[in-house]
Amino acid sequence: MAINRASISKELLPGLNAIFGLEYGQVNNEHESLFDIENSDRAFEEEVLFTGFGEAPVKGEGAAVVYDTASESYTARYTAETVALAFAVTEEAMEDNLYDTFAKLRAKGLARAMATTKQVKAADIFNTAFAAAGVNYGDGVSFISNAHPTVGDGNQSNLLGAADLSQTTLETSLTAIQKTKDDRGILIGASALSLHIPVDSWNIADVILNTPGRTSSSDNDINATRHMGMVPQGFYVNRRFTDTDAWFVKTDVPNGAKMFTRTPLQTKMEPDFDTGNLRFKARERYSFGISDWRGYYGSAG
Repeated sequence: MAINRASISKELLPGLNAIFGLEYGQVNNEHESLFDIENSDRAFEEEVLFTGFGEAPVKGEGAAVVYDTASESYTARYTAETVALAFAVTEEAMEDNLYDTFAKLRAKGLARAMATTKQVKAADIFNTAFAAAGVNYGDGVSFISNAHPTVGDGNQSNLLGAADLSQTTLETSLTAIQKTKDDRGILIGASALSLHIPVDSWNIADVILNTPGRTSSSDNDINATRHMGMVPQGFYVNRRFTDTDAWFVKTDVPNGAKMFTRTPLQTKMEPDFDTGNLRFKARERYSFGISDWRGYYGSAG
């Protein structure tokens, strides 16, 4: 249904001082710190985990060399979703609007709605990260789990203890990340990059990462996490994380959380010949997902 003169009656009258509600500050692009972003030119993208080889054994003199078989493990699929929204305005409403703000403001509102949808979809990957019956990825278990199956090392875990963020729990996570192994049980030299938290934890994250001394200590101990630069990219607050005490540590393992952009945001405006209505549309295509779960460690708090 098109926006008509009855729905914008105040904008047709003289003396209106301001139109508000569509120019609120936006919380955009929080997904950029969470995901590696790539372009796509197809309906879906697939990424396959290659298990690699095990440790090489000693070859005895005159003995035959041992052959190993590297294989494909699970496949992560990213299927592009089309996200679109539109509005229409009657010809008469456009003609009788006394203020040069009508289309501009509503176009801003349309852009805001598109941006909000993207941020909600991105955060939802983390909001469902611990759900046993939630979103499963290539290996068949939840994003943050203690039961990630491997080819040669049993089940592995990126699930941290159920404890709120603190100096001690962060240090425990940094130790666990440095012990990360590949599917064959070989250490991969992973390190932490950044801490990702809900808005409720901004203060404790700042204290933990930026205080020179160890928190809650009277022994004048240094803050080893800060001193050694163990979280080099600092922390990021995501306003759309719904669990008020969950927290995540991003690692330097490549191909972790990813976003594929199939079609960047496009806007279009066109008149309808029969009605004279002016139609505005915004549209884009993208997908979010997880390839290698080793890209994040997380705690439900």
